[in-house]
Amino acid sequence: MKINHLATLLAAISVTACKPAAENPTATTTPVAAPAPSAAPVQTSSEAPEGFTSMFNGTDLTGWKSNEEVPGSFTVENGTLKVSGGRAHIFYTGPNGDASYKSFELRAKVKTTAGSNGGVYFHTQFQEKGWPDLGYECQVNSTHTDPKKTGSLYGVINILALLPDQKEPQGGTHIRVPAAPSKDDEWFDYVIRVEGKHITLKVNGETTVDFTEPAGWDPATALKNMPGRKLSSGTIAIQGHDPKSICYYKDLFIKAL
Repeated sequence: MKINHLATLLAAISVTACKPAAENPTATTTPVAAPAPSAAPVQTSSEAPEGFTSMFNGTDLTGWKSNEEVPGSFTVENGTLKVSGGRAHIFYTGPNGDASYKSFELRAKVKTTAGSNGGVYFHTQFQEKGWPDLGYECQVNSTHTDPKKTGSLYGVINILALLPDQKEPQGGTHIRVPAAPSKDDEWFDYVIRVEGKHITLKVNGETTVDFTEPAGWDPATALKNMPGRKLSSGTIAIQGHDPKSICYYKDLFIKAL
């Protein structure tokens, strides 16, 4: 009988040792830490459409020259060109430092913030300070107090949204609208196209300006204090407007026509 008891005890020990850990109430497991959340992806510049040249690489300001009227007004933030700090302008120099266009199409994505103002110039040239004397300005303004809103060919064809009791400004042709065609904190598509004497501006696919510069155009007499507003050739510039204005640009592409 002692032999039988010993055999039974050994068999019981053997069965217990062979149980899987999941069935063994005394088994323990080492907890595995959850993977750390990945950082927010940095936006990168989209590939240029066929026939277009990318103007901004989303990483640095290669191909651009700031006049540093207010130092540090142009920075790269999360893959976008951020404009802030005060009046200054950054001019497109291109890959060879000599960018110049006559007939062209420019495409950009732009975002305004509350109360901000900015603009995109064309047919202009580098200028150390002040508002560029040469070329036309395509307005960027959703809610700034200036009634000339996004989509305006500034001072020439104005997309005008007046505040209550605000007087209509002098100079140029006005197209009255209840509000700007762009909204703060939302990216919008801006297309600027120049073919010969014909200028077309589009915001989110809708034409805001369709203007042909007339023969004998003299901006010194046709406009108010804007003698350089005429077609010629030149480069592109982005405007920093005032210390309270913050605007963003990305996916900047251009094609000579």
